[in-house]
Amino acid sequence: MAKHLDLEEQEQLDQLKHFWNTYGNLITWTLIVVFGAFAAWNGWNYWQRNQAAHASAMYEEVERAASGGDTARLERAFGDMKDKFGGTTYAHQAGLLAAKAFADTGKPDAAKAALVWVADKASDEGYRAIAHLRLAGILADAKAYDDALKQLAGDFPAEFEPLAADRRGDIYALQGKKAEAKAEYLKAWKGMEERSEYRRLVEVKLTALGVDPKPAAAATPAAGAASAGAKS
Repeated sequence: MAKHLDLEEQEQLDQLKHFWNTYGNLITWTLIVVFGAFAAWNGWNYWQRNQAAHASAMYEEVERAASGGDTARLERAFGDMKDKFGGTTYAHQAGLLAAKAFADTGKPDAAKAALVWVADKASDEGYRAIAHLRLAGILADAKAYDDALKQLAGDFPAEFEPLAADRRGDIYALQGKKAEAKAEYLKAWKGMEERSEYRRLVEVKLTALGVDPKPAAAATPAAGAASAGAKS
C-alpha cells in the first residue's frame, strides 16, 4: 500500500514539475507584471498627491503676492509655478489670477503674457475660454481691435458663447460698427438666462443702440420661417 502511495505521489510530483517547466516562466512574469503595475499605480497616485500638495502651496504664494500687490514677488512665484507645475490646474488658475493682478497694477504686457500661456497650456476648456475673453478685453483697451477679435474667433464652450458674443459687441461698438455690435449683443442677450443680471446689462447696451431686444428676438425666428416659406 505504501509503495502504491509513493508511486502516486511521485506521479503527482512529476506532473507538477512538468507543469512548472512548461508554464513556470509565464506565471512568474505574469506575477511580476501584475505586482509591478500595482506598485506603479500606487507610486503614481503618491506622486500625484505630492505634486498637488506642492502646487497648492505654490498657488497660495501666488495668491498672497497678488493680493499684496507685490508684482516682483508675483512674477517670481508664477514663473516658478510654470516651471515646476505647469501641467496642473493650480498653475492655470494661478495664471488667471496673476493676469488680473498685473492688469490691475498697470502691467498689461505681463497680463497678456500670463493669459496667452493659460490659453495655450490649460487642459480645461473653461480656463482657456476665460483667458481668451480677458485677453480680448486687454487688447481692446489697447485699441488693438483686430487682435482682440481674433481671440474671440475660435470655438467656445456653450456656456461661454454669450460672453464671447457680448465682448465682440463691445469691440464692434468701439470701432463704430453699430450693425455688427447690435447683432452680437442680440446673440449674447438671447443666449443668457432671463433672470441673469448680465443679460440686463446687455439689454442696456442694446437699448443704447436703439434696439429693443424682446421684439427683435421674437422677429428673428419669424423672419427665418418666412424666408424658408419663400424658398419652398
